[in-house]
Amino acid sequence: MSAGVKTEVEIEAGRQRLRLWVTSGPGLVWIMIFLLIPSAVLLGIAFFSSNDYGSPVLPLSVQSFQQVAGYSLLGWDPGNIIIFLRSLKQAGIATLVSAALSYPLVFFILSRPESVRPLLLLFIVLPSWTNQVVRTYAWMELLGPNAPVSWVAHLLHAVPPDLGLAPGSFAVTTGLAYNYLPYMIVPLYASAEKLDWTLVEAGRDLYASGARLFWHTVFPQTLPGLLSGVIFVAIPAFGDYVVPQLLGGDKALMIGSQIANQFTETPDWPYGAALTIIMLVFTGMGLVGFRILTRKLGGAEEATI
Repeated sequence: MSAGVKTEVEIEAGRQRLRLWVTSGPGLVWIMIFLLIPSAVLLGIAFFSSNDYGSPVLPLSVQSFQQVAGYSLLGWDPGNIIIFLRSLKQAGIATLVSAALSYPLVFFILSRPESVRPLLLLFIVLPSWTNQVVRTYAWMELLGPNAPVSWVAHLLHAVPPDLGLAPGSFAVTTGLAYNYLPYMIVPLYASAEKLDWTLVEAGRDLYASGARLFWHTVFPQTLPGLLSGVIFVAIPAFGDYVVPQLLGGDKALMIGSQIANQFTETPDWPYGAALTIIMLVFTGMGLVGFRILTRKLGGAEEATI
């Protein structure tokens, strides 16, 4: 009898493993083909030397990683460090702007009838269905020298005459926040929809209002969604190429543009591969640190990585 029970348990366990492989297998194959294998190829290229045309050649060398650190025949140059820090800064500001805009939008949607909410969410997500290049070119026109926004900036002496807000750091931050705003709103809305309003009412009964009411009753409950949104915005914004390239130019060069230049305009494949590997390492370290933070803040159940 026990042998028969054991056999049934083993059969059920085998079925569960099969279901697991069927459901997760395609995703694992996708990750292996489009992430792990290209990363392994780039890691190999990073240890090659570079010929006069920028192509990887033997012998093997760590010169590319020395270039990433800023060391060359002319001495040490902090250029790459500045680009990394600028990328972190731009991604951080864009994430903060997205979060600041998302909270009012999310609670505005929640204040509407339930039948209208899906439509409002659709309107927010709809622009992201268009090509990112097209949307970024639109911002180039909106922030260009002859645009009304730049005209106001001229009056406020924020930019010199005959110049616009684009290209520049402000334009890059605006473009990043605009492009990734839906990725902050959707997870934040998912958390806010489950809000326990009795806690908010209790806070009001204790004469809490305004910022204190939000900070002690609303913010802790929406923290999991906020943490997920931070991941969805900060990580892609850090390595974005299109927005810095079109809205920043040489004035706001970020790591994504620096890497792309090594494979196109000024070819140096080993150097570009080394930059990519270092960016992936920093991204991985950031994700691990963020996971630890979410566990400490109690948002690990929903803000999973």
